[in-house]
Amino acid sequence: MASIRRTLSPSPHHHFPHRLQLSSYSKFKYQNQNQFLSSPSSLSPFLLYYRRPFYRFLLCFLLGFMFGVFPFAHLHFDLDANLGTVPFSHPSLQPRQRVDHHSLSSGIHTQRNSVWSSNKNKQAIVDGEKSIKDGKLVIVVTPTYNRAAQGYYLNRLAHTLRLVEPPLLWIVVEMGEAVTPETALMLRKSGVMYRHLFCSKNNSTNFKDRGVHQRNTALEHIETHRLDGIIYFADDDNVYSLELFDRIRQIRKFGTWPVAMLAQGKNKAILEGPVCDGDRVIGWHTNEKSKRLRRFHIDMSGFAFNSTLLWDPKRRYHVSWNAIRQLDTVPEGFQETTFIEQLVEDESEMEAVPPGCNRILNWHLHLESKNLPYPKGWELSENLDVNG
Repeated sequence: MASIRRTLSPSPHHHFPHRLQLSSYSKFKYQNQNQFLSSPSSLSPFLLYYRRPFYRFLLCFLLGFMFGVFPFAHLHFDLDANLGTVPFSHPSLQPRQRVDHHSLSSGIHTQRNSVWSSNKNKQAIVDGEKSIKDGKLVIVVTPTYNRAAQGYYLNRLAHTLRLVEPPLLWIVVEMGEAVTPETALMLRKSGVMYRHLFCSKNNSTNFKDRGVHQRNTALEHIETHRLDGIIYFADDDNVYSLELFDRIRQIRKFGTWPVAMLAQGKNKAILEGPVCDGDRVIGWHTNEKSKRLRRFHIDMSGFAFNSTLLWDPKRRYHVSWNAIRQLDTVPEGFQETTFIEQLVEDESEMEAVPPGCNRILNWHLHLESKNLPYPKGWELSENLDVNG
């Protein structure tokens, strides 16, 4: 009997080897990937070549960033530690200490003296810084013009102002269309803080009018730039003491003092200025009969005032829009009193300098010859002939 036998379909176990082969391949691929990521030898040559320089660059960048954020930190710490005890001062202004090393004992004493002198200098610097901080600016206004003794007078006044403790500003006003090179050179060598101005009103031939216009030029400059300080009119031919400028710095509004001068015959000395009782002005020294009609008997170099009076109408007597200036329309000798009347009302608003007005602080001397010839530029082109 014939039998028909149907061929059986492939059983699932026939695919087992194939499935094992696929699983083995996947497992092998997974292991190769892990080995590539974990082993440095499996990296690409590009990454292997630049990985170490990248780390070095990153380290150098971090170090440079830290040094850039905190530069010279030790210097800042030292400055902060000494800020409350040692003030700022220029090293060139410190006097040098001279130390002699003759022997061991003398060297020890010299070192002790040097330390004591150094502490003394530091204390002097502290006092100087405090006086500069607390003191007002002294604004010295000096009108000048070309004459034989101009160079002598300006140099003498410059030497005086150089000895005055700062702050001080010297305003020198010349007559003409421009400043002269001789005066400019002298001011540059004076060692004093200055401003060199010129007054272009050449039609004023009178000495009185010339000085009035020059002082008004300085007042306009001070008012325009709001220079806060004590204004003092100091002619170049006067003689001044250093104490005067120290007293001027203490003036609050308006201060005055007596001035010594020669009489017309130049045979005796006279006083012109206030009579004081302590800090109060109670009278005046009068000498010339022609000037007895003045309200205030004060010389041009015998008073000083606060510069804020020029632009602050609440602090002066005349509360108006008019600018405070000297007048050239009044008779000679009345410029001082007409100018002061714009600043104060009476003697109660004046301060006696010094208290009691018992000291002479400056001298107004007229010893110059008006017809004395002088060379151009204060220099001679040829040597003088000497007959002996």
